[in-house]
Amino acid sequence: MGVTRAREASNPSDQMKTSNLLAACPDARGIAVAPGRVNLLGEHVDYNDGPVLPAAIDRSVQLAFTPRSDRRVRLRALDLGEEASFFLDGLEDKTDTDGQPLPAWALYPAGVAWALQGAGYTVAGMEGAFTSDIPIGAGLSSSAALELAFAVAWRELGGWQASPMELALLCQRAENRYVGVNCGLMDQFASAHGVEGHALYFDTRTLEWRPIPLPKGTVIIIADSGVRRSLSSSAYNERRNACEQAVKLLRRNLPTIRALRDVTPEQFEALASTLPEVVRKRARHVVEECARVERAVVCLQAGDVAAFGQLMFAGHASLRDLYEVSTPELDALVEIAGGLPGCHGARLTGAGFGGCTVNLVAEELAENFIGKLKAGYREATGREAQVYLCRASRAAHVEPR
Repeated sequence: MGVTRAREASNPSDQMKTSNLLAACPDARGIAVAPGRVNLLGEHVDYNDGPVLPAAIDRSVQLAFTPRSDRRVRLRALDLGEEASFFLDGLEDKTDTDGQPLPAWALYPAGVAWALQGAGYTVAGMEGAFTSDIPIGAGLSSSAALELAFAVAWRELGGWQASPMELALLCQRAENRYVGVNCGLMDQFASAHGVEGHALYFDTRTLEWRPIPLPKGTVIIIADSGVRRSLSSSAYNERRNACEQAVKLLRRNLPTIRALRDVTPEQFEALASTLPEVVRKRARHVVEECARVERAVVCLQAGDVAAFGQLMFAGHASLRDLYEVSTPELDALVEIAGGLPGCHGARLTGAGFGGCTVNLVAEELAENFIGKLKAGYREATGREAQVYLCRASRAAHVEPR
């Protein structure tokens, strides 16, 4: 389906964005579309080798692109009103064509080009313009979506084959090694593998995955608290170190474990008293959260939306009380949501300390839910929440002209 036909059924703002993209890149060969993601369950378990349950969402980065005959990439970030240009040779310098440091946003496409070329793929010069309707800094993986948009665009221009998992791994490498952000693989994985109407069960150790149908008649509603994530590197490292310490201590009785994902809830309960209090709390969250993801898959496959929703609420309580990464604003959103008709489950999503909550809501009551959640949050906190109705969407792809 071409760009025009694909967008005809969309809302006017989608059509306006497409028009703006094509005005900025009139000779576009296509538009790369890469979704953001929301994590339904499995928080802070990726660096413990645990399973996660994200879903790609129908908020995305859209990149209009066309090839150049030289080794130059010239880009326009329409939302920022900025431009950047760099050469595909000498990317290690992280400079533009005038020898100046690349702006922060341009490090992402430059990093993807760097990673692709390092893996032996041909990367063409490009004229491009991009826009996004993924809120920045809200924990919905706007950076991973940006990376995947460029990856699938360069795959299209180069005519080479690479699996979605390989693209996800290369985009993660770009963010880790080029941009300098120590992210896990879940964000890039979800953007590269999204399936309409499905969550994605992903084992972060084995990289095995499968789509899990979401309950019919439900929608995903994301509520942005308006508090930007403030999880400092020291707070993140403290939690990661606590998990590593727990593994070392538990190995005295469980010598074969490699990570907390290898510890069952029953084993943990028997040995919990051997751990210092803070380490015990952090580790309990991870062990129980891994178990919640496995139970959630069973619930979804059985169509038991009520049980799945209770796992979401339990996950939030654990993040609040054991991992201690929630905020009063996030707690308020979850508490308000839990009292509204049609809400099956709610919890914070992402690293915490700000950002968003995710809610699974009956579609027929979604409009009422959104209105009452916004009003209740305003009354409770004096803040305004941006609330988005989303659906699980398809993976990063190119829509041809």
